[in-house]
Amino acid sequence: MPALLGILVVLLVLFLFTSVRVVQQYERGVVFRVGRVRERAREPGLTLLIPVVDRMRKVNVQVVTMPVPAQEGITKDNVTVRVDAVLYFRVVEPVKATVDVQNYQFAMLQVAQTSLRSIIGKSELDDLLSGREQLHRGLAEMMEAPARAWGVHIDLVEIKDVALPDSMKRSMARQAEADRERRARIITADGEFQAATKLAEAAALMDGTPAAMQLRLLQTVVEVAAEKNSTLVLPFPVELLRFFESHTKQAAPAAVPRARAAQDDAVAEVIEVQE
Repeated sequence: MPALLGILVVLLVLFLFTSVRVVQQYERGVVFRVGRVRERAREPGLTLLIPVVDRMRKVNVQVVTMPVPAQEGITKDNVTVRVDAVLYFRVVEPVKATVDVQNYQFAMLQVAQTSLRSIIGKSELDDLLSGREQLHRGLAEMMEAPARAWGVHIDLVEIKDVALPDSMKRSMARQAEADRERRARIITADGEFQAATKLAEAAALMDGTPAAMQLRLLQTVVEVAAEKNSTLVLPFPVELLRFFESHTKQAAPAAVPRARAAQDDAVAEVIEVQE
């Protein structure tokens, strides 16, 4: 009797050892019973299997971070580039990921490479450099159909880097420099236009008020004198110069006879002294 009890205990221990399995929180268990898969995957915790009849395969349901190797292609505007990306996905249906595809990670990598090459050929260089959000959505949509068939959900796919030829980098640098120069000239011209507009308004205002011109002249003299310079630049109104010029021309004909009479008197005095 004790021997039989010992045998039963040993058989029970062997049964538990071969039938009890532990499924971790980040795993799901896919059970095959006599080669046929069970409809539902086993949840985390302890699970019992029938020895010899059941076999369980654990599937990791954590998010997988997969780098996509750089793919070389020609863009829509005929520029050769090399683009690499990164893919984030996870298994949401362990049964499909186990039964419908041999290696879902390798399959997702191949789909990602093919989709990346396809998106390069459909996009222009400016889209690859600045409009990446739309490209990310396009990549995810292209990969969504096969991934759903394999029980995989794509969380995120992003382009990491775009490698350009050196000649294209130099061309883009020249283009950027020319664009900055264009914007600088436009800003300068706009400033000149605004300044000319304000000066025209100020000139119209001063033209109606001559005293304002004089006050502005005195203010300019004060500002120049405050610099303690040895030379003082004094603006002179053009109208005043014209006034002096007109009076000089009127006085010039009367001054000529007087000068000739004075010259004759001087000559007469010299002759008298000589005699």
